[in-house]
Amino acid sequence: VQIERIVRKAFTAARGRRGKLCLVDKANVLESSRLWRKLFFQLAEDYPDVEVSALYVDNAAMQLIRRPFDFDCIVTSNLFGDILSDEAAVLTGSIGMLPSASLDENDRGIYEPIHGSAPDIAGTGKANPIGTILSAAMLLRYSLKEELAARCVETAVYAAVQKGYRTADIYTDNTTLVNTKEMEKVIIHEMQTFR
Repeated sequence: VQIERIVRKAFTAARGRRGKLCLVDKANVLESSRLWRKLFFQLAEDYPDVEVSALYVDNAAMQLIRRPFDFDCIVTSNLFGDILSDEAAVLTGSIGMLPSASLDENDRGIYEPIHGSAPDIAGTGKANPIGTILSAAMLLRYSLKEELAARCVETAVYAAVQKGYRTADIYTDNTTLVNTKEMEKVIIHEMQTFR
């Protein structure tokens, strides 16, 4: 029942994006993964508009780095998802950039960045707030059904990064180093331009 709920949620998410969903499992070894795969392809019949694929987790980890734009939505177990999401952080430059959501069947959720609490940098102004801000955008989209507001937040984050503002974790030459509060202010300013 839980696997079906998770897979249906993934199909719904894929429909709202590029219409591609990839199951990541280890069905060649794990009985639980064979169940995921069986349910995934059964449920795919209810979503003919979604392009589906399935990869073993070791191959998926490699493909995620080699060809990240081939993926849109990935559905997998918590174990594999936890590992792959940390790997995906490499593609953005920092684990501080990625949001996450854990949703129930009614789209109520827990929204948080994928990074931990980082007590070693708490209060220093070094934390990257983007993962937290993008988690708020996910809350707007999925629980509150405020798509326009979610896009406003995401566009503001994108604009800030495109303009070269960087916290210490993603700072490079020829960009502007800002602390946590300064990045928040830049993103808020960008959001205000959409009014």
